[in-house]
Amino acid sequence: MREFDEASLTEAVIRRFGETPDPRLRQVMQALVGHLHAFVRDIEPSFEEWQTAIDFLTRTGQKCDDRRQEFILLSDTLGVSMLVDAINHRVAAGATPTTVLGPFYVENPPVLPLGTELAARAPGDRLHVSGRIAAAGGGPLPGAIVDVWQSDAEGFYDVQRPVGEAPELRARFEADAEGRFHFWTVVPSAYPVPTDGPVGEMLKATGRHPMRPAHIHFMISAPGHETLVTHVFADGDPYLDSDAVFGVKEALVRAFEQNPPGTAPDGRVMDTPWRSLTYDFALRPLAG
Repeated sequence: MREFDEASLTEAVIRRFGETPDPRLRQVMQALVGHLHAFVRDIEPSFEEWQTAIDFLTRTGQKCDDRRQEFILLSDTLGVSMLVDAINHRVAAGATPTTVLGPFYVENPPVLPLGTELAARAPGDRLHVSGRIAAAGGGPLPGAIVDVWQSDAEGFYDVQRPVGEAPELRARFEADAEGRFHFWTVVPSAYPVPTDGPVGEMLKATGRHPMRPAHIHFMISAPGHETLVTHVFADGDPYLDSDAVFGVKEALVRAFEQNPPGTAPDGRVMDTPWRSLTYDFALRPLAG
């Protein structure tokens, strides 16, 4: 056929992908065409509206660099990241719930000894974080790798600070022989996702707030187990029920306990009040 109309075009495009050698790619492309064409039929965009959509996606890509991933942010705020996460973690009995990676993870963070303070210069209440890594339904995982990253007390990640500043409030630790880890940091703050790009424009235009509840990110890996990507959220945060990226799960909410001056679990003497967070993580064994 050389001429296509509203009734025949979709099936023609789907057939055109019918010879795709990779069967999974064929499935993806044919489904994409079917759903995308159905979306266009549903909303019947004008040429001007479609050009606005193309411009939005173009500017989303232009906003991405080695310190910012606007497409991940778009996926997060549309709930797609959490849907993908849910689809890929349907069976997780006994394992710690997963949640979104977020746009601020940085590969190869600083490798630091257990007990290090991640924010010696940063203002805010001091927070002692500790926990244990184990297999779901099993024993400890000695030597598990624990990546952590978080916002500061003002709601900013280090990658949002001026280029050239040293990494802060992110690190990689190796759990001890009992699968335990601990470090010092500051209490994170609730913060807005970046609003200076296309995603921020979308949130404003649709009347949505950009806030995420206070949390610490964890990525934990051990041989023979699935890598866990999750957060631990601060209990009592006002945005727990309206997280801009839909990432909160009840099992991931914990109190950041208030403590008076005194001796912390690692023997450090604290002259001022401090906070503590304890969370034990369970990793799901690899299938097979």
